[in-house]
Amino acid sequence: MGKGLLRLIRFVGKLPWQGIVGLCLIAIGAIGALIWLNMDNHIGIERNERIDITPTQIQSIRRIGQWEFLAIKDEELVDTIDRGFFSDKELVRIYYGTVRLGIDLQQTEDDWIEVKDSVVTATLPPIRLLDRNIIDEAQTRSFFESGSWTSADREALYQRAYQKMIDRCMTEENIATAEENAREQFAQLLHSMGFKKVKVKVERGK
Repeated sequence: MGKGLLRLIRFVGKLPWQGIVGLCLIAIGAIGALIWLNMDNHIGIERNERIDITPTQIQSIRRIGQWEFLAIKDEELVDTIDRGFFSDKELVRIYYGTVRLGIDLQQTEDDWIEVKDSVVTATLPPIRLLDRNIIDEAQTRSFFESGSWTSADREALYQRAYQKMIDRCMTEENIATAEENAREQFAQLLHSMGFKKVKVKVERGK
């Protein structure tokens, strides 16, 4: 026990009981004052709920490039007839192809991903035709052919088949389906990167 504490005990022991009571009241008052002065002070741990997406993450997503969200297989029967003075000639061909709809992330705007109120919002470019080589010429078959046809005649038939596939497959319904797939799959990508609250929009083509 320290010398200072021994002196204090001897000093208190020599005091009359009124003095001891007075010292106790002073001590109680001092402790109460300290508690009152510090009642608004507290130590706590705050969780940082702020989220952010870095430029590096945005660039890594952009590097995905083309992303397919819907593929429609199609076949078209196209014919042409050339009526001659003595006889007619006819060419009928079957074309097979696949129309692939999706987006190109290289076409995104500078502010296509934003963070506000802990929500990551991504605005994707419009759904478009990803590959213009939609006809599989290896599968193309002549259904019927009579007479002689030039390469220009066959090219014209090819272009007609191509346009018919585009018209048949790039409908509002198919584009809407591709947009829905884009929203779902891109949201899954952002969730996999650790973002809980996400919102994905797809621009409409002009």
